[in-house]
Amino acid sequence: MATCIDTSRTTEQSQVSQCPNRSPPDENHYKSVNFCRPTFPDHVSSIPFSENHTNFIHTRKFSDFSFEEEAKFCSLWLKMKEEARLDAEQEPILSNYYYSSILSQNSLGSALANHLSIKLSHSSLPSCTLFDIFMGVVLEDNGIIKAVKEDLEAVKERDPACVSYVHCFLNYKGFLACQAHRIAHKLWSQGREILALLIQSRVSEVFAVDIHPGAKIGTGIFLDHATGVVVGETAVIGNNVSILHNVTLGGTGKVCGDRHPKIGNGVLIGAGTCILGNIRIGDGAKIGAGSVVLKEVPPRTTAVGNPARLIGGKENPIRLDKIPSLVMDHTSHITEWSDYVI
Repeated sequence: MATCIDTSRTTEQSQVSQCPNRSPPDENHYKSVNFCRPTFPDHVSSIPFSENHTNFIHTRKFSDFSFEEEAKFCSLWLKMKEEARLDAEQEPILSNYYYSSILSQNSLGSALANHLSIKLSHSSLPSCTLFDIFMGVVLEDNGIIKAVKEDLEAVKERDPACVSYVHCFLNYKGFLACQAHRIAHKLWSQGREILALLIQSRVSEVFAVDIHPGAKIGTGIFLDHATGVVVGETAVIGNNVSILHNVTLGGTGKVCGDRHPKIGNGVLIGAGTCILGNIRIGDGAKIGAGSVVLKEVPPRTTAVGNPARLIGGKENPIRLDKIPSLVMDHTSHITEWSDYVI
């Protein structure tokens, strides 16, 4: 996989060439604490984490991150390992799964590459091959791991059904599809379009989420449930956006060039919504479930219906005083646009 990995990284090359279900050989691995005893597959060690744990291996140099970022990464990764250990103790039959997915990994990056490679592999596309590809991209672009952290925090904060960070990391297909897209987008931007499109295809087959690798997506993204989400090639999604299932950010036909929606920061898009064409959804706007949006939506306003209309009217729309993607409120101002009663 010489074409998939930056072979100049002599200190990291041995790690990225390993199969994902094998613990990377690192002399510092488990220097602080041994999380599992692999010779006893049904038992996970209950040794507590060290509060002064400083051996934060992120497969990147600390110089790539600020001091604050280092601390946040370390704290989140340790929290995920603690959650995994507790889950494995509660369900010992899953101890091998948690060991290979989280506890044996020495970084959030390697855990992500490992988990995605297993999820997206098939008989003619082995997980070892995908792991090398994914790990190579993660090593090359530290922005991906920053985005992973912010996406994890977004899901945990906005979804009351999310019981832990590790639960999101292992089980939320919207989160996983978004991270796979980040890797595919990096490959796409490097001109490796065939490989990027292959990842898109596998993500669509496995997670039922179809995001073109050319689409640009910010951080703090929450794809709730995610089934049926479609995002076109020239779409742009800002930061701290929440999107529910069966949402389409598409074109209006066979128009070429820049033809897909531009979603601002803090936008909430309800389930079953279609936003079509090269139109702008302003920062902090909210799109009601089942809406069909064909025109620009101003910032901090709410659009609902088919075709979508602004609550309060076009001339004086009601302005939202909270960021909708963060509060996840789908029904505010319902009396201003509907007399529907039960």
